[in-house]
Amino acid sequence: MRKTVHVMVGVIWGKADKAKSILLAKRPDHLHQGGLWEFPGGKLEQGEEPCDALSRELKEELDIELLAASPLMDVSHDYGDKAVLLDIWQVNDFTGKEQGLEGQELRWVPLAELDQYAFPAANVAIVERLQQLL
Repeated sequence: MRKTVHVMVGVIWGKADKAKSILLAKRPDHLHQGGLWEFPGGKLEQGEEPCDALSRELKEELDIELLAASPLMDVSHDYGDKAVLLDIWQVNDFTGKEQGLEGQELRWVPLAELDQYAFPAANVAIVERLQQLL
């Protein structure tokens, strides 16, 4: 039986002039689901608390410090070659200037325009949930 990968995902809300925007990252072409846009995050490590894992991943990937986050939803998805459990949190406050430390393109996207981006299948439920906020 295939192991499910537990992934912490941050829906990062912008501040001030980006208040109704969400930060997206483009997956590098050589990775699973490469070339698609995603909400930043990464794997939960053994023995790690979910919020700690999200904080670590956001620091490693984006160079931002998580200040406030709350659970949004969970999504389970089987890609055939990989099964994932997305543990999705809304990031309501952070410090630092976001940058793609792993070479990934970043983009602030207005909530109303999320459906114009190509996401991995597991992320579609997140986009649908967020668009209910419109």
